[in-house]
Amino acid sequence: MSPAKKKAMIRRDHPDLSISQQCKLVKLSRAAFYYMPVGVSGATLELMKAIDRAFTKYPFFGSRQIAAYLRRDGIVVGRHRVRRLMAKMGLEAIYKRPRTSQPHPQHKVYPYLLRGMTIGRPNQVWCSDITFIPVKHGFLYLVAIMDWATRKVLSWWLSNTMHADFCVEALNEAIARFGPPEIMNTDQGSQFTGSAWITTLTEAGIRISMDGRGRCMDNIFIERLWRSLKQEAVYLEDLTDGFKAHGVIRNWMKFYNTERPHSALEHKTPREVYWADRNLKLAA
Repeated sequence: MSPAKKKAMIRRDHPDLSISQQCKLVKLSRAAFYYMPVGVSGATLELMKAIDRAFTKYPFFGSRQIAAYLRRDGIVVGRHRVRRLMAKMGLEAIYKRPRTSQPHPQHKVYPYLLRGMTIGRPNQVWCSDITFIPVKHGFLYLVAIMDWATRKVLSWWLSNTMHADFCVEALNEAIARFGPPEIMNTDQGSQFTGSAWITTLTEAGIRISMDGRGRCMDNIFIERLWRSLKQEAVYLEDLTDGFKAHGVIRNWMKFYNTERPHSALEHKTPREVYWADRNLKLAA
């Protein structure tokens, strides 16, 4: 049986079996399950890539401006099709809420706690967000957990849907490796207002902060991370499948954390600042 058919047998909402258990039963690795891209036609995927490049360069463009921008490059496409694809990709202009961040009408929304706060030490505030990653025959979604003060990426996961479980996996990994932060800041997306995410935070004693509606700039550092990742790695590589995407992202994240100087950190790397500050705190 092909991996695609095995994947089709797995139910995320199974009442008795977790995804891990279902993967074992059909002899499919969890990585293979998560790294199988959402399939679309070649022409549609090329258009989605062009939209993503335009949006990464001009995140204040809405569907009308992106359609006009693409026509200048010889890509004739209507505004309504651009809008539909942007919704699928999780993109919307920064003065509105990103479509990766659609609130659930029954989920509680928490207040934004960072206004006026001085954030200057590791594990004081973490932030998280989701972005679109194109591969050869489709696309995936990427979530990352970042330390706000030092810009260090603490964990990241790829998935073929925007279901909350891969976000919770990334959160659990970051907490296990680095200990809990004081505050976690996200947007109001359903992945971050759902019970699994909220329960994980509250059980770890983490205060919950959420961006104001229509205020993507509240989470600006992770938005800049996505732009750098795409311009320096994703757009420069031939991402043939989810496993290749994982390898490229893994290598870039390591480079970003350990080798890439950051101007806001006095040209030190996020890893240097994160561990230097934590070691000083522990020694005090």
